[in-house]
Amino acid sequence: MADKLTIQQIELFKLSVPLKEPFTTSLGVETKAENVIVKINTKEGITGFGECSPFMPINGESQDTSFIVGQYFAKVLKGKNPLDIESCITLMDKIIYGNTSIKSAFDIALYDIASQNAGIPLYQFIGGKNDKTIITDYTVSVGDPSKMAEDALKIQAEGYPAIKVKLGLNGATDVLRIKAIRNAVGDAIPIRIDANQGWEVDEAIETLKALAPLNIQHCEEPIARWNYMQLPRIKRESPIPIMADESCGDEHDTERLIQIEACQYMNIKLGKSGGIFKGLKMARMAEAANIHLQVGAMLESRLGMTAFAHYALCSPLIVHFDFDTALMFQEDPVTGGIIYEKNGVVKVPETPGLGATIDTARLKKMESICF
Repeated sequence: MADKLTIQQIELFKLSVPLKEPFTTSLGVETKAENVIVKINTKEGITGFGECSPFMPINGESQDTSFIVGQYFAKVLKGKNPLDIESCITLMDKIIYGNTSIKSAFDIALYDIASQNAGIPLYQFIGGKNDKTIITDYTVSVGDPSKMAEDALKIQAEGYPAIKVKLGLNGATDVLRIKAIRNAVGDAIPIRIDANQGWEVDEAIETLKALAPLNIQHCEEPIARWNYMQLPRIKRESPIPIMADESCGDEHDTERLIQIEACQYMNIKLGKSGGIFKGLKMARMAEAANIHLQVGAMLESRLGMTAFAHYALCSPLIVHFDFDTALMFQEDPVTGGIIYEKNGVVKVPETPGLGATIDTARLKKMESICF
């Protein structure tokens, strides 16, 4: 195991993959994943891969902005030691504020290199244990109640242990949507709801109270992210546990939410945190506060999703997993990586590093730039 490596070359690629059907939330409709792949080559022959799926309404980034900002990072990281991850993260943060999505792709590639260099799987490199079963839920897009009920029935028939439902387009109609789903799937299977900031404060409380009899596990981000100071009130008055998502970006957000006792759960996404380095800080803070966690995703392929699965093994308090969006792709461009088994079970690779790549032939089809 080397103590020092040198970044020799960094390549950025635009990965665009159509979805099987539109994915609809209160924030908009997506018909394809528009991601960025980061490939970092070292002089010593180790190659690391990372991926981000920028989403403008949440992290203020697009595929194009990530591709451009990534070039700033590539220019300054070339020649640096990829094993000094903290210095690389600090350097990116000094170059530009925010831009957590593209930062996460570089972060994942650095961790891929470091764990390959150590000769162990990524989850082990970050102190995790592969001692729990990762089971993903599957998501129903918000829309017509009857269509949502049909989609929920399909998810139930495929054996997923929980159904996640996108809401946030009028609280009263959202209640009708969940009632339609419950009537279709019965009472046994848990339902998790995500309003994606779609409700006003009073509307959220009223809606959550109306949904209480319908066996709802938790509700993600009921109100606008900027209005997070109202989350403690919603938490107190809601019979359904609250999970912070958009309001929980990095470790600073985590600290604030803990201090004001805003929620029972937090949803960590590496595309919001800036990657694994800061995600680990968030997990440790949550552990100290005894707050249970979900690890979620945007529209990453199995490459990014593999990083999330490794990260999900870093803490026993990570108990929910939202890794379904890669299954919505019309094409799977990834070699290796996590394996989706029956009933939503996700298997994490035991090979050194991330264990996921995109082969050269597929990369050649993408728009790219090399430094």
